[in-house]
Amino acid sequence: MAAFATNGMNLEGYGPIATAMGGASMAYDNGTAAVMNNPATLGLAADGSRLDVAVGVLGPNVDATHSMGGSWSSGGDSYMMPAVGWAKKNGQLTYGVAAFAQGGMGTEYNSGGPGTAFVQMAMMGAGDNPALVAGWKERSEVGVMRILFPLAFNVNDKLTVGGSIDYVRATMDLQMAMPGSVMGDMLMNPSSTVGTITTNMALPPTIYGGYFDFSDNSDYDGKTSGDGFAAKVGFTYQVNEQLTVGGTYHTETSISDLSGNAALAVSYDDGGTGAVLPMAGTIKIKDFQWPATYGVGLSFQPNDKWMVAGDVKFINWSSVMKDFKMSFTTSGGGYMNATMYQNWDDQTVFQLGAAYKATDAFTVRFGANLGNNPIPADTLHYLFPATIENHYTAGFGYKTSAVSDINFSLQYAPEVAVTGTNATSNQGLKVTHAQTSWQLMYSHRF
Repeated sequence: MAAFATNGMNLEGYGPIATAMGGASMAYDNGTAAVMNNPATLGLAADGSRLDVAVGVLGPNVDATHSMGGSWSSGGDSYMMPAVGWAKKNGQLTYGVAAFAQGGMGTEYNSGGPGTAFVQMAMMGAGDNPALVAGWKERSEVGVMRILFPLAFNVNDKLTVGGSIDYVRATMDLQMAMPGSVMGDMLMNPSSTVGTITTNMALPPTIYGGYFDFSDNSDYDGKTSGDGFAAKVGFTYQVNEQLTVGGTYHTETSISDLSGNAALAVSYDDGGTGAVLPMAGTIKIKDFQWPATYGVGLSFQPNDKWMVAGDVKFINWSSVMKDFKMSFTTSGGGYMNATMYQNWDDQTVFQLGAAYKATDAFTVRFGANLGNNPIPADTLHYLFPATIENHYTAGFGYKTSAVSDINFSLQYAPEVAVTGTNATSNQGLKVTHAQTSWQLMYSHRF
């Protein structure tokens, strides 16, 4: 289940009820999406069982340009996000199971991106043949999904507590060209601001660029994968008939290194028209984790028509996105370990929304999700443009019968433009990113 970044690599909301209200979800019943928001809100439902089946489509629009010339558009403009959840409330106890896409990011430069272009420029500058690397298309796809086992308990008529144990699976595809100037800096400069490369391989003396390649054609899996666990806890407290407060804490994940088959190629000066050295092997993405998150919020219902809700959420990206580490190994024992500095900032996200019950069957919702771009300009990369800041959302709910309904949300994220500032790797590179996305859910109670 791959996705595209919104709050960093997180979605801006889970389930169309909450997402239509800017992602606000800490202190009211928003269906089985509670397992991704605040599991305690499962206890706010009426007795009985509920089944939710949902699908979402994320529509990013990513472009890259460079001050030295060149422009590239990502063809990755539609990512499908299925989800399903079931919960049963029996007296004070609610339990269930669900599967949700957590988030991720992705781009598709099918004719090659900026990295390929700079490798070709270096080859042409030396009089060598750039067509040798014309097949170095560039893409990325990171997906994280969870299978969740929640439990909520109504301590009394005011306090509800809840939690979940989450099985987490992460997948990644990557096709990335790295210019020789960047590789050389990472190999030779102990004070590099880009990262480090260590290797026992005998590399050619003049390298135009390198190409990391591990990618498959699946929309729901990746060439590399790993799995592990995480947990959530939460609470809600009904202050009075109108006001409810809630909060949650999501632990950092414990995911194994992502591993799979891969290829590495090096373009170099052979004294003729250039050459490419291909190598096959395996790769590990080391210590790729999802961050701890915590948040608090409230819902206020002044009458039987209106409800307003607001949350503040903190996402600890700095603890998990300091470095991106790859370790490539050939069957003959050669290795190349690459660390690319990321140094993401933490995010504070404000989730605000309202719902208006127009009729007994029809409810309209709207909201905003306001955050900061976690990626510093000096580590910006066109393959990992998780730069979106704000979202504006709307949606509706419609009861199709006494026991079923549909809910829909539409999310728009205005364009964010970031220009790289690292003189070695990305100075002059401008990445723009906007999104239009939606979610649709059918619910049945029995």
